[in-house]
Amino acid sequence: MREEKIGVLGASSLVGGCLLTQLAGLAYKSIAFSREKRMSVHGSTVEWRQLPLSGARNLDLANSVSNWICIAPIWILPDHFELLESLGVRRIIVISSTSRFGKLDSPDISERELALRLAGAEDDLQRWANNKSIEWVILRPTVIYGFGKDKNVSEISRFIDRFGFFPFFGQARGLRQPMHADDVAKACVSALFQNNVTGQAYNISGGETLSYREMVERIFTAMRKRPRLFRIPLWGFKFAISVLKVIPRYKHWSSAMVQRMDQDLIFDHSEAAAAFGFRPRRFVLKSEDLPKKR
Repeated sequence: MREEKIGVLGASSLVGGCLLTQLAGLAYKSIAFSREKRMSVHGSTVEWRQLPLSGARNLDLANSVSNWICIAPIWILPDHFELLESLGVRRIIVISSTSRFGKLDSPDISERELALRLAGAEDDLQRWANNKSIEWVILRPTVIYGFGKDKNVSEISRFIDRFGFFPFFGQARGLRQPMHADDVAKACVSALFQNNVTGQAYNISGGETLSYREMVERIFTAMRKRPRLFRIPLWGFKFAISVLKVIPRYKHWSSAMVQRMDQDLIFDHSEAAAAFGFRPRRFVLKSEDLPKKR
């Protein structure tokens, strides 16, 4: 086991779990931070720490932690700049999102605000890191899925399981590049240990481009169900969403999500491929990528 430890913010997330496994496979120990208190297991490669309140420094780590990966929402990172400095950060890989671009012109004000929030957080990170001579890399993934724990493919799967069909708007021909959580984690690790990539932001996307409709059809197939998709007019979607919002799982759904079914949301990852060897998988759903039935 290597002596150097890697700090991870947002370690209890979907991508965070993949990341901890990969770091352990490379013989690195992790200092994993989470908002919830979790017990470390003796002999494990992961040392869990509860994320302290903003500005807190008293973590009593034996050694400094110079390399960090942030999987937590990028906008929370400024609250922990002081913490990272106190622990000796010298290099940090941060996950943002291509939603910075894809939702900038959304008809939904909350989505536009999200895009601006992402852009503002990226700017904050760059200013702080440059002022402190800290090496930084920003990675912006597309739609993330995996292990039945995401809010994209898994939500569609749950809807199909519950209602037996999936509604669509227009032709649902908007292009997508679903990206497995494990590939996001691999990109983080590759960027962390690759020279000459810092001070850059990279879009990272899935290894296959397909239409929204085809993506949903593959989810049906992975569930061993015959695809049943029905076109619904926008007014019908708006009514249905207003009803579904009373169910907590669907409270974040909006008509803007529906209208994007015909919008291309594709991003070139060739720069990431050239810089740190990014090679994502195709969109092949396995049973482990679907939610477990209760």
